[in-house]
Amino acid sequence: MSLHEAVLRYLTSSPFLAASAIFVVGLISGYLLGQFVKRALRAIGLPNVVEGTAFERSARGLGTSTVGLLSQLVAFSVYLGTTIAALDVAGVLVMAAVLPFFAAFLPQVFIAVLAVIAGLVVGDKAALLVSEHLRGVKLPEAGLIPTLVKYSIFYIAGLIALNQLNVSTQALLILLAAYVFGIIFLGGLAFRDLLSAGAAGVYLLLNEPYSIGDEIRVGDRTGIVQEVDLFVTHVENDGTEYIIPNQQILREGIVRIRN
Repeated sequence: MSLHEAVLRYLTSSPFLAASAIFVVGLISGYLLGQFVKRALRAIGLPNVVEGTAFERSARGLGTSTVGLLSQLVAFSVYLGTTIAALDVAGVLVMAAVLPFFAAFLPQVFIAVLAVIAGLVVGDKAALLVSEHLRGVKLPEAGLIPTLVKYSIFYIAGLIALNQLNVSTQALLILLAAYVFGIIFLGGLAFRDLLSAGAAGVYLLLNEPYSIGDEIRVGDRTGIVQEVDLFVTHVENDGTEYIIPNQQILREGIVRIRN
């Protein structure tokens, strides 16, 4: 039998035809499932959630989106599974030898990728939320908090992803402990004034030595109290607004002017 006849006989054999059918069905199923996931993610509003995040901008730069990447990831999982099944039916690959590996490895990779994507998206959104809440705080250290929140979430997401990839739990705990120590040590140095302002703000808010509408003098600045929050007090006088850190108010003392 010539090589041409052998190839032709194999291509018309039942195993090859069955493998081809499985492969085609897998392609169609993966595509349809990917489209279903894409529509489902859009229906729950994921595009609005990830809009403006760094990950979404990076995905757009690659000609896709976060929703597109997630749907493609689902479709790829189906493609890979059906390809392995087709190769097994065709006699090219023994599924029993590779299935345990893929069954254990693929879900872990899938969860690790989801953890990274979720961490990047949630980190950006959390940083934006914290930044909006601290917009009225006129202390230089306050601008570091959103960045710290964002990268802390990134770090935790990375640890979750590494854990899914079977990186040693002890190594992950050491990395986490080192990160927490760095945050506490460096944060204590960087946010010393911010923490002092916050502690002073708690005291002022609880004891209320002055309230909105009172005329006060702090140092050489006199004006009407417009707002008191956890970190600063807003005082206005003749169109000039003074934003005074609360710890400075406690340090220099308050003079309340009675009219």
